[in-house]
Amino acid sequence: MKAVVCTKYGAPEQVLELQELERPIPAEKRVLVRVLAASINKVDVGPIKGDLVVRLTGSGFLRPKSGRIGTDLAGRVEAVGREVTQFRPGDEVFGAAPGTFAEYASAREDLLVLKPANVSFEQAAAVPVAALSALQGLRKGQIQLGQKVLINGASGGVGMFALQIAKAFGAEVTAVCSTRNLDMVRSIGADHVIDYTQEDFTQSGQQYDLIYCAVGNHSISEYKKALKSQGVCVVAGFTVLRLLFEHMILGPMRSTKNGRRVGLSGTVAPTQKDLIVMKDLIEAGKVTPVIDRCYPLSEAAEAIRYLETGRARGKVVITVEENRR
Repeated sequence: MKAVVCTKYGAPEQVLELQELERPIPAEKRVLVRVLAASINKVDVGPIKGDLVVRLTGSGFLRPKSGRIGTDLAGRVEAVGREVTQFRPGDEVFGAAPGTFAEYASAREDLLVLKPANVSFEQAAAVPVAALSALQGLRKGQIQLGQKVLINGASGGVGMFALQIAKAFGAEVTAVCSTRNLDMVRSIGADHVIDYTQEDFTQSGQQYDLIYCAVGNHSISEYKKALKSQGVCVVAGFTVLRLLFEHMILGPMRSTKNGRRVGLSGTVAPTQKDLIVMKDLIEAGKVTPVIDRCYPLSEAAEAIRYLETGRARGKVVITVEENRR
């Protein structure tokens, strides 16, 4: 089978190769999926570039241990292990697995669910990491019906899910994005929009019950200005590295139990239970994955380069055209 492999750390266009590998054989509780689409997440980029955190957490200090990349997938079940009970060959599924930038991937049975019939494979592949990051982050912020919620970075891969999930929970949602994305976030349910090129939401005087920040571009004190007295801010990503350390070190000290709280969302933990939650929301028409661009497997490096520009509206997806024939 063809698979994208990272042989050493560096720029994607320099270190990614399309290689021929043996097709995986599913173990007892695993499912072999014929991959039709796989989306890209920022967490996929660190293991390619060899970020220090990645090297220190067991992925290989001098070079990648595995070399296989990608986590999200959507496709058809090709074969199942002997202890698998939920799926059978031919089922259309989506979920998470290691090494999904390939024609086939071996996934744990409990990290797959049946694909909603009302979306494409590309849309289904966009869901796992990004949507579950948003879902788990909003839960951490204790989202409730009727709250005023602000989504900072609402047009990105995680932000557009956070916006729609917050609406599904019954929140009044304000979306923050650039001028060119205002109409897009309105179209997926934003009640109010803020153009960050024209207005800084932390200085406007408006306050919110919950802020979900997918871009992490403000200080703790700035977030607190935009929170109500019992408000919570959950920060899921950072565009300014120094702010990451501020939130990690000072966040817990500056957040009081009964006052305004600012904290990190934490690492997403894909679960079948949460994938089912997203499946139900999609089938109910409450969440629709937004795809910016699709690239063939052979252009994975170019797809990652585009994601890194920060201009993507929604998700960037890899399609495995060989499996569609």
